[in-house]
Amino acid sequence: MSLLSTPAGIARDAVLNLSAPAARVRRERAFQAVLLIATLIALVVMATLLFDVLSDGARRLSTDFFTSYTSRRAEDTGIRTGLTGSLSLMVMVAGMSFPIGVGAGIYLEIFAPSNRFTRFMQINIANLAGVPSVVYGLLSAAMFVYLAGLGRTLITGALALTLLILPVIIVASREAIRAVPPSIFNGALALGATPWQATQKQVLPVAMPGILTGTILALSRAVGETAPILVAGAVFSRRADNAPWEPLEAFGALPVQVYDFIKRPQAEFQIEAAAAGIIVMLTVLLTMNSGAIILRNRYARKR
Repeated sequence: MSLLSTPAGIARDAVLNLSAPAARVRRERAFQAVLLIATLIALVVMATLLFDVLSDGARRLSTDFFTSYTSRRAEDTGIRTGLTGSLSLMVMVAGMSFPIGVGAGIYLEIFAPSNRFTRFMQINIANLAGVPSVVYGLLSAAMFVYLAGLGRTLITGALALTLLILPVIIVASREAIRAVPPSIFNGALALGATPWQATQKQVLPVAMPGILTGTILALSRAVGETAPILVAGAVFSRRADNAPWEPLEAFGALPVQVYDFIKRPQAEFQIEAAAAGIIVMLTVLLTMNSGAIILRNRYARKR
């Protein structure tokens, strides 16, 4: 007779079966506690940084700060060049990246044949989303500044940021389209719709919340990038009133403006002006993220 078939073995198995769920519960609670502590630490650090930035830069926020150009005197300096340049960049980047990224996502997910070349493209697009941003700046400088002859202009900076966020938008579009139940697409085909009509009228409206969310989050990343536009030719100050809106003129951006403030020796630039510029950047980012949430909820209600 084996030990497991004896009364003592049966009793021990019963104790082990009862203790196993209790041990799992303790491990789950310990893991939840670790996650809670990590979240609290992150929130405390973020709140501390926000309080420090707000306390340093809030008093500098005024109409003159938004409408003035960079000055040698800290009390007269402003972010007009960076603000108008960032807004111009975002308009151009959104106009180029959204149709190209969504179109590529639709093609790869619905219309592209399943072959070795398509799989090779998909793998490389996913890998490109993790390439450091300065690489895109160097690539843009080589392609657009020197080969294409565009120079260090606003359109060069917009193209650099478009290359940076295109892989993110393509991956987000593919994931959003993949989340749509196949029965919606197949049902439209069964009723006589063409593949493009089924995609346009049935699949895209359902996938649009995820596509918009991924696009706006990618644009939020682009608005805070410094390395690509520095390599592409962003300037610290530009006094011509129409320059930030001309695609073939020099341009500035908020990250470059904040960098310029921090590298100056005066404490007023390093603390107050830089903190005020950071507040403006955070406001732009929060506005864009809020827009993503609003658009997602609106399309979700329509769906």
